[in-house]
Amino acid sequence: MEKDIFTIKRNTLSYGRGYVYSLQYHLVWCTKYRKKVLKDGIDVECKEMLESLAQEYKFQILAMEVMPDHIHL
Repeated sequence: MEKDIFTIKRNTLSYGRGYVYSLQYHLVWCTKYRKKVLKDGIDVECKEMLESLAQEYKFQILAMEVMPDHIHL
């Protein structure tokens, strides 16, 4: 049975050869001068790009919120 060591499960520990970890980050991106530019379809495109990056690099997004002047991830 082969185990994928790069899969992070929600609220569980990840195991690999010689280590156990649970790594979580809280990221906030703000627009310059907090201008409200993340609207009118740009917010949807940002969500899609972040979700595709998560699939490509095999990490899980637990929560995401796109506001007009910042993104919580």
